[in-house]
Amino acid sequence: MTPCPLLVARIMEVMDCAFDPAFGEAWNRRQISDALAMPSTRAILLDAGANKVHDPHSDAPSAGFVLTRAAADEEELLLIAVRPEHRRRGLGEALITHLLDEARRRGTRRVFLEMRCGNPALRLYRKLGFEPIGRRAGYYRLSDGSRVDAITFGREL
Repeated sequence: MTPCPLLVARIMEVMDCAFDPAFGEAWNRRQISDALAMPSTRAILLDAGANKVHDPHSDAPSAGFVLTRAAADEEELLLIAVRPEHRRRGLGEALITHLLDEARRRGTRRVFLEMRCGNPALRLYRKLGFEPIGRRAGYYRLSDGSRVDAITFGREL
């Protein structure tokens, strides 16, 4: 299945400005396109002006997105990003809340995510009920060559 080129472009517009290159967390266009080609992968875009989910074919600019992958009764939050100029307005929380609501409707029982140690999104994840369940020592390599642990979180629905 070929993903919608406009959806990939909307995600990349946010990705290109949302991730600090020092951490190497951003995906490239090919990675996004390949992920979206899998039927188990979903993307949710958020309209900045209305603070609501929107269709990638609308004229509304995307302020953020979330990318997930489902397997059986579990879902993994692969990526979440909000444009820097739209941060601290509840958009990340709105994206994750929408994801959790949709996942629950589909019968998902547990949602997972992974983040680098020290990621400021930790407060948001904890606020939304995610609990640490694992750690991978030295998993992420930073642009300066140093390594940072990955923390895995889970949340029951």
